[in-house]
Amino acid sequence: MTADRKARGDHAMRKSGAKTDQVKGAIKETLGRAVGNERMTAEGRATRAKGDMREAGAKTRDAFKR
Repeated sequence: MTADRKARGDHAMRKSGAKTDQVKGAIKETLGRAVGNERMTAEGRATRAKGDMREAGAKTRDAFKR
C-alpha cells in the first residue's frame, strides 16, 4: 500500500469517527431530554460537539491538501 493510499484510508476513518460521535451524541441528547435526565443531555451535547470538531478538523485538512 502506498503512503498516499494509507493516508486517505486514515482520513476516511477519522471522518467516519466524527460522524459516529455526532450520531451517538444526538441520540444520547434526545434520550436525555425524553427521560428528563439533564446529565445525559449534557453528555450527548458534548459528544456531538466533539464529533463536530473532529469533522471540522478533517475538512481543514482537506482544504490544505488541495
